[in-house]
Amino acid sequence: MLEQDSQNRAAKLSSCRQSAPTPAEREAIVVASQWGRSLQPAEIAGVAAQLAVRNVEAGGYVIQKGKPVTDWLGVVDGLVKMSSDSPSGKTITFAGIAPGGWFGEGSLIKDPIWRYDAIAIRTSRIAYLPRASFMHLLETSIPFNRFLLEQLNERLSHFIGLVEFDRLLDPDARVARCIASLFNPRLYPGVRTSLAISQEEIGYLCALSRQRVNQALQVLEEARLLDIGYGGITVRDLEGLKRFDR
Repeated sequence: MLEQDSQNRAAKLSSCRQSAPTPAEREAIVVASQWGRSLQPAEIAGVAAQLAVRNVEAGGYVIQKGKPVTDWLGVVDGLVKMSSDSPSGKTITFAGIAPGGWFGEGSLIKDPIWRYDAIAIRTSRIAYLPRASFMHLLETSIPFNRFLLEQLNERLSHFIGLVEFDRLLDPDARVARCIASLFNPRLYPGVRTSLAISQEEIGYLCALSRQRVNQALQVLEEARLLDIGYGGITVRDLEGLKRFDR
């Protein structure tokens, strides 16, 4: 069993492939981020020069629990879940990271190793900013520090809400909150009103079966909170999703 688990982890790690964006493409990734827009041109160029971009296949590790913390990470395209497996094999999902989202700043500041896994739910394009570049911005850029304060505050609010809806809410409300969290403009500026996501992928994030997610989506559509489309959803009432309870 341990050998099989080791093989599975190795397969996930091998699914991470280096991409080769041009300097202009790397700068575009930086400028598209909320934190990058506040930087000076010379800072943008310096950060972009250090940025690596990798394609991670579905099921592959973006980062792995127990490995050294070396980079700050951004989801350029795709969908990633932050999760952790217990010794008994139970998986706890902390958050879904949608396009435009950056994560790992807390670990870069205080932890030598990752305390959770980040796994691509679908094939994803991930930006990796080395710790040295991250720390340089932290030490020299007031706008970057302001962004981090707001980011950490939003993340804290999300995790507090996660504890609440995991313990107190029924599955329909859990799905509503889970979807609403993916449309947070501060954490995921790349997402507007529509998101390409399957019912199975929502189930991964909410720890529910695809069938139960389907039932919940029907309830939320009937409540005129969202529209279910082919291969995705469109949010009609974000605040309503945040407040939904039965």
